Amino acid sequence: MLIPLAVLAALPAAHALVGEDGVGRLPALGWNSWNAFGCDINASAIMTAANQMVNLGLKDLGYEYVNIDDCWSIKGVRDTTTGRIIPDTTKFPDGISGLASQVHDLGLKIGIYSSAGETTCAGYPASLGHEEVDAESFAEWGIDYLKYDNCGVPSNWTDKYNACVPDGSSSQNPNGTCPDLANPAPEGYNWTQSNTSVRYRRMRDALLNQNRTILYSLCDWGNADVNEWGNATGNSWRTTGDISADWSRISQIANENSFLMNYVDFWGHPDPDMLEVGNGDLTSAENRAHFALWAVMKSPLIIGTALDAVSNDTISVLKNKYLVDFHQDPVIGRPAYPYKWGYNPDWTFDPAHPAEYWSGPSSTMGGTLILMLNSGNDTATRTATWSEVPELKDGSDSYQVIDAWSGDDLGCVEKGHSVSLGSHDVSVLVVKGEC
Repeated sequence: MLIPLAVLAALPAAHALVGEDGVGRLPALGWNSWNAFGCDINASAIMTAANQMVNLGLKDLGYEYVNIDDCWSIKGVRDTTTGRIIPDTTKFPDGISGLASQVHDLGLKIGIYSSAGETTCAGYPASLGHEEVDAESFAEWGIDYLKYDNCGVPSNWTDKYNACVPDGSSSQNPNGTCPDLANPAPEGYNWTQSNTSVRYRRMRDALLNQNRTILYSLCDWGNADVNEWGNATGNSWRTTGDISADWSRISQIANENSFLMNYVDFWGHPDPDMLEVGNGDLTSAENRAHFALWAVMKSPLIIGTALDAVSNDTISVLKNKYLVDFHQDPVIGRPAYPYKWGYNPDWTFDPAHPAEYWSGPSSTMGGTLILMLNSGNDTATRTATWSEVPELKDGSDSYQVIDAWSGDDLGCVEKGHSVSLGSHDVSVLVVKGEC
């Protein structure tokens, strides 16, 4: 059965892919196996994560997807009769369908991984040329979410031109430009004609042909000007290369994604990659800043840490109700926007110092959420001045304010609020009624 494609004029350059039952309307909340386990996955690890999502209260906040990443199948072969990818029964004794049933019994949803190439990033069978049979398998197994990567692309499917991906991790484009881009597309080139766009649309169409609604998460790393066509193709689309559990990379990605907020609305969400909260040597402050930035950008919040070994501090970050409520606002689809860069002049592309002052309206909290970031290496003061905040500047000089981390009611605050922040830390305020 064809699931109908509705259209929304939500973004300036693309219409939105609208799923049944509201699937994809809000940014996804869930967990993924890759950042914690890589290829070392099995049914036990997935079910442990699923049970912990329930036990830790994450499910109660709306976290619902339990996603299997790469390495779930038999390497190098497909079923010679059906042409299907073969699940590794050593890792998954009950198959993917058996695991899906167990996850569904917990009231959660399950995701799986493939790539728009001949092999996945770890060298397992992928879906280019097999879109229909793979989508059929996923639907029959009870899959609810597909992460679709960009590895294993044969030479006849590469793009004719290159598009600029202003990723601060590259020396080629340190200032948000691509002056040395090889073989750039001619001016006005329509990237929906690119091979990358075609590869991703083929899986979209195959998924829509199934009698099951599957959230479609594109992972093309920001290539082929995906922001111009991703919203018509998937429910979210990766805007950057891979994340890692170090602040410099998180800062780079936050900086890049901050310039894409006009593409965010209901049914479509630029994706700066999965969360590293709780991983590596990130400090408590960096965990807070990472989560808060992803939440206010209304990016998918896909946890990537081992939930059976997670600290209470990490869980308190992942369960911050003010940030999750803002992220999942059922009435307001837009994210927070940067209103002042702080460390730099406004609109500066700086991988080490992304925009430090953000604000956005919230129907769930009945006010405005404000984020202040200290992107520097030393303790510093940041001040939210009400007259500078777009949502507040035409209102009162005094507002009721709540500290979103502590939950403390700060009372009636005149003109603005200042806070001393350690290196790479954030303050999040909920500014409510005038007083």
